[in-house]
Amino acid sequence: MSRIGKQPVALAGATVTIDGDIIKAKGPQGELSFKVHEQVSVIIEGGVIVVTPKNDSKLARSLWGMSRSMIANMVEGVTKGFERTLELVGVGYRAALAGKDLELSLGYSHPIVYKAPTGVTFAVPKPTEIKISGKDKQELGQICSEIRKYRPPEPYKGKGVRYAGETVRRKEGKKK
Repeated sequence: MSRIGKQPVALAGATVTIDGDIIKAKGPQGELSFKVHEQVSVIIEGGVIVVTPKNDSKLARSLWGMSRSMIANMVEGVTKGFERTLELVGVGYRAALAGKDLELSLGYSHPIVYKAPTGVTFAVPKPTEIKISGKDKQELGQICSEIRKYRPPEPYKGKGVRYAGETVRRKEGKKK
């Protein structure tokens, strides 16, 4: 029994429509859609969305909780939106906005320009901090991961791009 799948999703100011196996959520932040697998059924009743498996197979039970999470993230994304924060740690590592795009100086011979996808906004409150916000949680995580790949945190000095609040496990260097 899925603990996550059992919980209903509250609409919370979003307009949700079901068209066959496609669910569309519309709110103040924009519109998102999700294609539900045929092993899972979705019903809107009394201001909440209820997700149930169509049978007791392993596939249906595994897709049950995932579908509920995707729908909940859609509803939250179109009403409130999501935000992730990245920190730059290292001498000379900094970020700046170039129009809507993000320009990163990460110790390479050239600056890295990351183009802003549609629906995603970058903010740089400090030169060593990047705030990324948008309505799609999966897309936001993918963007953060791609930016982090340019210079992942290394274990000896801790330099690199890391998520806010992430702790990097430090290693001891060479001894004489």
